[in-house]
Amino acid sequence: MSRYLFDSAALQTVGRFTALESCYDPVSRRQLELTGLTAGWRCLEVGGGGASLGDWLGERVGPRGEVTVTELEPRWAAPRQRPEHVRLLRHDVVRDPLPGQDYDLVHARLVLLHLPERISVLQRLAAALRPGGWLVLEEFDCGWTPVLAAPDDASAALFDRVHTALMGLLEKAGADPLWGRRVMGAMAAAGLSDLTATTYAEAWPGGSTGIALHRHNTEQVADRLTASGVTQDELTEFQALLHHPEFVVNSYPLISARGRRPHEKEVP
Repeated sequence: MSRYLFDSAALQTVGRFTALESCYDPVSRRQLELTGLTAGWRCLEVGGGGASLGDWLGERVGPRGEVTVTELEPRWAAPRQRPEHVRLLRHDVVRDPLPGQDYDLVHARLVLLHLPERISVLQRLAAALRPGGWLVLEEFDCGWTPVLAAPDDASAALFDRVHTALMGLLEKAGADPLWGRRVMGAMAAAGLSDLTATTYAEAWPGGSTGIALHRHNTEQVADRLTASGVTQDELTEFQALLHHPEFVVNSYPLISARGRRPHEKEVP
């Protein structure tokens, strides 16, 4: 069984993947291109979800390259047609050995945030790079999601109440909702060099593709939210608020951190 709060076998998974790919894939592609990504590279995409980024990496590295996409529940990505140099694996990054070594690029988006073992996983991913290879980790900082506009003060307070309860469930499941602000320091502690990070956020108005992420997440764990003290009436009002044209919330800031495994001559 998945250790994630949001079990990837649930029906809400497709909607969550759609929202994430629509809002954040362009950001991730820009970050991956900044590594010098080119034809012939060997790439590992960890927790690839619907494999949209893995398939894009396959186009960039071409048939002389290699892309491995791993996922706890790969069935959502399996129906897509992909070339032979892009392979999809059912894989648990905590329990299973990594599917290879000496990668030019390793990428994970919104994976380590959910893992209590995030530091040891980070160290293993860094060790799987070739000297000079790049690790790109992209994580949310869920601690800054201000309501930017609302029909009234009560609506803004309702969003904050439900969202705070959701963050509490994440923490109980072993996730770190603030991992995004810590990831660059953790990469430095793992011995990576040439570190840099950028942060991306946007406004999510009611009814938009991005704000649907909140709808899918709260729908999936509605029973746990009510058990934590959120009433069913509040959840119903919350779902209606996410469609309200006068409601706007800041997206989850995505912090994209890049670091390179140094060559031996560069290590102090």
